[in-house]
Amino acid sequence: MFLEQLINGITTGSIYAIVALGYTLVFGVLGIINMAHGEIFMFGAFMGVVITSTLGLPLWLAFVAAAVITAILGYLLERLALRPLRNRPDSHLAPLISTIGVSIFLENLADKLFGSGNHPVQNSLSEASFTIGSVNIYVVQIVIFCISIALMIALSYWLLKTKGGKALRATAENLETASLLGVNTKRVIMVTVVLASVIGGIAGILVGMAFSSVNPQMGLSFGLKGLAIIILGGMGNVKGAMVGGMILGLSETLVVALGYSGYRDAIAFIMIIVILLLRPQGLFGTKTA
Repeated sequence: MFLEQLINGITTGSIYAIVALGYTLVFGVLGIINMAHGEIFMFGAFMGVVITSTLGLPLWLAFVAAAVITAILGYLLERLALRPLRNRPDSHLAPLISTIGVSIFLENLADKLFGSGNHPVQNSLSEASFTIGSVNIYVVQIVIFCISIALMIALSYWLLKTKGGKALRATAENLETASLLGVNTKRVIMVTVVLASVIGGIAGILVGMAFSSVNPQMGLSFGLKGLAIIILGGMGNVKGAMVGGMILGLSETLVVALGYSGYRDAIAFIMIIVILLLRPQGLFGTKTA
């Protein structure tokens, strides 16, 4: 029983970590919280419904469709809602409010396009499982975990080893200095927002696989949990997002295993309060003067 709950917690934590990575990338470069990220993630999840359940096409096509649709949404978000407000005196507050407006619009758009309520997600892996000893493991859990780890490793490698990743880190460190050194900061910002959106779309597919249903209101819940994770791990810290996601996933699973499932969603916000009181910079953040 304990091992099954541990596996469930790791699976959920892997998804939370990917959701938080999208927040982390945008915050690291622009210094703002993208409140529309949860709704972009939700659109990615609905691509899983459309491709696998409605059209009956293979699961890998759902990942492709989610990546394309969320990339387009990310491009439009940066081009129409973020870029025009970037040089305003209230450069942090105005984009934040703008992304809140985009999130409300996308949620209502999803409700009109897909309909309200829960929508089942069908895939060939949902019922496949095997048993090791007394532990029952679903194939979909292994697939989610492997995709999550592969995505985290690929992102870390790109940030640390590639020219594009170094340009992103330079832009995050100081926008003006990076521009003076020849970095095309506008393109870096665009790539960052699009990449964060694609990561969110992939996380949406994984959530559909894990919970077998999606709905237009899921973006707010997962978005707030992603926000809790980056506060827990440290704002703008990729490693913190990964570890924070795992901690939140395991904590929620533990609460459910102990019989307090009604308090599952409260765990994220309790963590925010505790971290802000004890270590405001997060587990992997650094103190600022």
